[in-house]
Amino acid sequence: MEELTGRIVKALSGFYYVAAGERRIACRARGKFRKTGDSPLVGDRVTVQAEGERGTVRSILPRRNAFLRPAVANIDALIILAARAIPVTEPFLIDRMTALALRRGAAPILCVNKSDLADPEPLAALYRAAGFPVVCTSAETGAGVETLRGLIAGKTVAFTGNSGVGKSAILRSLCPGLEIETGEVSEKLGRGRHTTRHVELFPIGGDTWVADTPGFASFDLELTEPIAKEELAACFPEFAPYEGRCRFQDCSHRREPDCAVLAAVAAGEIPPSRHRSYLRLYEEAEKLKPWESPRSGGI
Repeated sequence: MEELTGRIVKALSGFYYVAAGERRIACRARGKFRKTGDSPLVGDRVTVQAEGERGTVRSILPRRNAFLRPAVANIDALIILAARAIPVTEPFLIDRMTALALRRGAAPILCVNKSDLADPEPLAALYRAAGFPVVCTSAETGAGVETLRGLIAGKTVAFTGNSGVGKSAILRSLCPGLEIETGEVSEKLGRGRHTTRHVELFPIGGDTWVADTPGFASFDLELTEPIAKEELAACFPEFAPYEGRCRFQDCSHRREPDCAVLAAVAAGEIPPSRHRSYLRLYEEAEKLKPWESPRSGGI
């Protein structure tokens, strides 16, 4: 048996596949992880005890960040795929994921795909105005793919988006030859089918790694980790110029008099849809029990 340090690049059916140099070691996790509830994640740097191509994950090295959904760790940027063609992405899904990325210390990048089927600019302009990097792509024509490649160069990134928006197709455009199953889209439901079942990191050159992850959709939003209400305003960067200008120091930017953020929304300086998402997330945060709050130490 030998001790090695590597990175988990795939998790499937209870096995963690660890890249250690040129080796790929199929590992089980030690029982202690089940007891602590701190399971290994794709992207984790780990120590393993290996014998040939089999081994055991013994410890998880300190993480930069970790996400529940997508279930990945040590991510530099979260690429949020959306579309204005079937399936049309609900803006609240985008807003929730940008907020989560910022809270976790990962840069959110919006990728509006299927630009060959519908004009991406109405959605793209909304998020450019909020201060996010935005790229418009078409996996079908290749438009925007090289721009996206430049944005993620040298980074470890996770791709997420509602099923059917083209995550797997974009990944194949970035790295032809990847054997990733492309999801069909149900015309009746507007949702993807036969989509990715596991999380996996793929190297695409230049020390760039991308993760293909299961999609998020409206029916599983409750599985997404909550954000404490006290932390929420900081996850909406367009609020920043108005912080400190409200009448009340602890203003929640919902209904207080002389709120600078509400005034900015009324003046068209902050998009109403973004503020509505903030209100919706705030309402969800208020429903959390004290032991459910992320501030209590949970993820």
